[in-house]
Amino acid sequence: MIININKPVDWSSFDVVKKIKNITKHKKVGHGGTLDPFASGVLIIGTEKDTRSLSSITNSDKTYEAEIELGKVTNTLDTEGEVVREMPIPMMESKNIESTLHSFMGKQKQMPPMFSAKKHNGIRLYKLARMGKEIDREDIDIFISDIRLIDFNRNSIKFSVECSKGTYVRVLGKDIAERLGTVGYLTELTRTKVGDHLIDDSLSIELFQNKWKSTEQ
Repeated sequence: MIININKPVDWSSFDVVKKIKNITKHKKVGHGGTLDPFASGVLIIGTEKDTRSLSSITNSDKTYEAEIELGKVTNTLDTEGEVVREMPIPMMESKNIESTLHSFMGKQKQMPPMFSAKKHNGIRLYKLARMGKEIDREDIDIFISDIRLIDFNRNSIKFSVECSKGTYVRVLGKDIAERLGTVGYLTELTRTKVGDHLIDDSLSIELFQNKWKSTEQ
């Protein structure tokens, strides 16, 4: 079974897997692409023999909506970290922001953040980061096929982005802010699409649980 779950904020992807496993009593349950705890949106869950489909889902392009708070940056590049730097915010117009966003289109390199699940000598980077350690990381190839301005004000920018597997939108948010002449971090992140799976078709955990119970009766 493939399930399109709308992951709530403050749940880890593993929390959702564990909950779906508890609801369905299926022995094999996995997900098709991690979402950070502070993020929400489409998390594809596979159970039993359909877990085999998850690798192709993980490799699919993904679409996000994100909001950057300008003038401050945290060590995690999201709301879970501590502010480590502040900078003035220059005056901006929509044309200036749109031009900056457009400059990120196409193939490029991106350095994974220290607060990530990538491993160094078998240890997750975020565990090393929490110990105050900074490790040299290799850039990864990413591709941004679409990026658009949704809204902005003096202190924040909201944008949408369609990108390849492995893209860290937190890093993209930081890079956008820096290219605009300041610093920034993500205050909101919603995954709206994974491959052909849309957020409009996703189920809350509660709704999935109710539907599952109704089919069992």
